[in-house]
Amino acid sequence: MEINNYGLTYGRGYVYRLQYHIVWCVKYRRRILEGDIETFLKEDLAATAKDIDVTIDAMESMPDHIHLLVSCSPQHFLPDIVKVFKGNSARHLFMRFPELKNKLWDGHLWNPSYFVATVSENTTQQVTEYINSQKVK
Repeated sequence: MEINNYGLTYGRGYVYRLQYHIVWCVKYRRRILEGDIETFLKEDLAATAKDIDVTIDAMESMPDHIHLLVSCSPQHFLPDIVKVFKGNSARHLFMRFPELKNKLWDGHLWNPSYFVATVSENTTQQVTEYINSQKVK
């Protein structure tokens, strides 16, 4: 795959630029994504993205939810991407921080729902600035 200056990626027989703004929340909106947990989560999501060949263009977490701006190929199925991010991160966080299960009833880390929006090249900068400004607000 080749990426040009306009952010377009060239595959075999197709050209694309697909970006999605994804947000999901901690179950019961518990405020747990802070300190070492936040740091570990971000590192884990970055590693998972690399494993599934997805690029995280922007990422920020708040104590009770996380924002991602991801780029992927047309072959990726978005619900599967979200499922892998949420499933892997929950499993790894519970292994690294077992005390989290005590803060969450039933031991579920993430709310089962999520938000996703497509991002056009005209709004990429706006979404990136929005995600990066979340800690400031």
